[in-house]
Amino acid sequence: MPLITALLRMFVRICFRPKVAGLEKLDLTQPAIVMPNHVSLLDAVILALYLPKDVTFVVNTDIAKRFGLLIRLRKHITVDPLNPYSVRRMVKVVQQGTPLLLFPEGRITTTGGMMKIYPGIGYIALKTGAALYPAAINGLERSKLSYLAGKVKQVWFPKVSVSIGDPFKIEFRKDEPLRRQKERAARLIQISLQEQLFRSRAKTGVNLFNELLDAVKTNGASVQICEDITQKATYRQLLIAAYALSRKLSGLLAGQQTAAVLLPNSIGHIAALLSLFRLGVSPAILNFSAGRQALMDACETADVRTVLTSRLFVEKAKLQPVIDSLQEGRTIVYLEDIRAAVASGDKLGALVDYILKKRALHEDGEVILFTSGSENKPKGVVLGHDNLLANALQARSVIDFTQKDKMFNAMPMFHSFGLTAGTLLPLLTGMKVYLYPSPLHYKVIPELVYDKNATILLGTSTFLAAYGKTAHPYDFYSLRLVVAGAEKLKDEVRQLWADKFGLRILEGYGTTEAAPVLSLNTPLQCRKGTVGKLLPGVEYRIEPVPGIEGGNLFVKGPNLMRGYLIHSAGFVPCPEWYDCGDVVEMDDEGYLTIKSRLKRFAKIGGEMVSLNLVEEVSTLCFKDAAVAAVNIPDPRKGEQVVLFYTGPVCQLAALKEYLKAGGYPPLLAPSRMVQTERLPLLGSGKTDYVSLKKIAQEEADRTSKSSPEEEGAHAV
Repeated sequence: MPLITALLRMFVRICFRPKVAGLEKLDLTQPAIVMPNHVSLLDAVILALYLPKDVTFVVNTDIAKRFGLLIRLRKHITVDPLNPYSVRRMVKVVQQGTPLLLFPEGRITTTGGMMKIYPGIGYIALKTGAALYPAAINGLERSKLSYLAGKVKQVWFPKVSVSIGDPFKIEFRKDEPLRRQKERAARLIQISLQEQLFRSRAKTGVNLFNELLDAVKTNGASVQICEDITQKATYRQLLIAAYALSRKLSGLLAGQQTAAVLLPNSIGHIAALLSLFRLGVSPAILNFSAGRQALMDACETADVRTVLTSRLFVEKAKLQPVIDSLQEGRTIVYLEDIRAAVASGDKLGALVDYILKKRALHEDGEVILFTSGSENKPKGVVLGHDNLLANALQARSVIDFTQKDKMFNAMPMFHSFGLTAGTLLPLLTGMKVYLYPSPLHYKVIPELVYDKNATILLGTSTFLAAYGKTAHPYDFYSLRLVVAGAEKLKDEVRQLWADKFGLRILEGYGTTEAAPVLSLNTPLQCRKGTVGKLLPGVEYRIEPVPGIEGGNLFVKGPNLMRGYLIHSAGFVPCPEWYDCGDVVEMDDEGYLTIKSRLKRFAKIGGEMVSLNLVEEVSTLCFKDAAVAAVNIPDPRKGEQVVLFYTGPVCQLAALKEYLKAGGYPPLLAPSRMVQTERLPLLGSGKTDYVSLKKIAQEEADRTSKSSPEEEGAHAV
């Protein structure tokens, strides 16, 4: 047996190049359970060769019959998972001092992500008080002995890593029913494994260009990775284009730390970003829907001297006046001109660069995005490549994505949701992505999702509502995941998608400063009305706010920005704890509920009034109307609430009656109601409250002598 073990260890070391970390954390002098994720039939073999001999493996009776020779190489016990007495047997074994290795999922993954955790291991942990060691296995999901054929590129001998995390125990509570305790224990084990998976994959000091090179090795150069309305590209084609573009840009951008990118979702946009990553130039991605002055301010804030754009895009988006303003003191570089200037020598050089897999000039990098305008001047949010990569890996730790998936991304890349979740995540995981230039084409997008057989769709509540209303009930037949972010998901939108398409929308939450996702509902852990659980690696604290139910959310983690670029002030580092500015509540199971923006409160006569709640009750009262509430100064009460609405004329008296009948506080009645044809939207799909606030203030200045009732019929 020792000879067979030695030969097997040598074979594994040569073929799989395993890296095992955290063995020193194991304390087998006390009751202990090692809990790895389960990705292939080879998991136990690798673990058996590297874990201490005292660890006893728990083996399914069917597996024991199929692999009897290998099983005999290690101490083990066989159990029948259908026999309830098997769990009691394992409890006795642990209580006798024998450390166990047990796969909490009870089966090999068929999704690429973690499967559900069975409560049996929770029962064992509760009854024994054992130290639980989460262990993350990476790499073997790509082996020929995984159950992911057709979902990942499988090879015979993938590189393997095993990472053992810090131990923890689960307290037994005498005053809580055992069933609930087992469920709680299973949840804690699930979270610990997801945390360990993320930590085992996380990196620092990364350049996303180099990460893409690594993704090509893993997924295959010939894989078609992205598509837009005019072309398709494999990894190979995308990289060669980026190498060629970086060669042409290196001279133009010499000595510049940043360059602005003014482009729609397209393969050209991705190639431009990759070329800047390779050169070590930080792309400042401009919000082309923000308006001329905001774009000029953004360029000044980021010290931009060169703007990369497209003649065709400028023409179709009618941005020539913006370009005329931006080119004062800046160089406008059109991708069409660069493409026309690429000679045979450039193409040959790019091909050689690709063959040699030349890496980025710097092992680090940054991306600059801009806030959507709550201040007078846009703030630049400086996100490190490590922040963006961390957020992609955090999402990958809690939700399954494979090469079989196809992301439909119409969220613009100047929005962090569209950049990280919609673009970088697919590129780095081998998932195909279809890039569409505008989320506002409500009739076209459902048809394209249908035609392209997309499996994942991103959107805001506003956009998803519009797609849901215009789509045929079969347009979204291929979708398996629909993820909503950037604004609160409305109940009627959630219900529409459930009734019309049979799809559950997974609502998440985040901020640009967090790259952007902080929490997410997943198929494995989902609760209606919440924004899910915080992602692995995110720490939090909730501070109470006087006069408001709930508390202000503070977070820290590897996905948090490096800092702000402030107009005329420069770089301001991110504090250790980032203030999200959102009033939240968290339940006992860790699900987060967003109550309101802290800034989305009006202080009327000393009382705090939630503008979100004003909108919610107004929607219930006026049914089909779209509403938006803003607060402006009031000389008598401190502040007043102005409610904008669309559709037929709505009466303030009717809303007051509705509030009274429903038992709502009368403070939820706005001071004025203003009818409008439509609510203005930001490019991200959020309501443009800044514009509405300006309109409300101008209207108040004009009608300062009018009573609230007289103003109820005002329209804009």
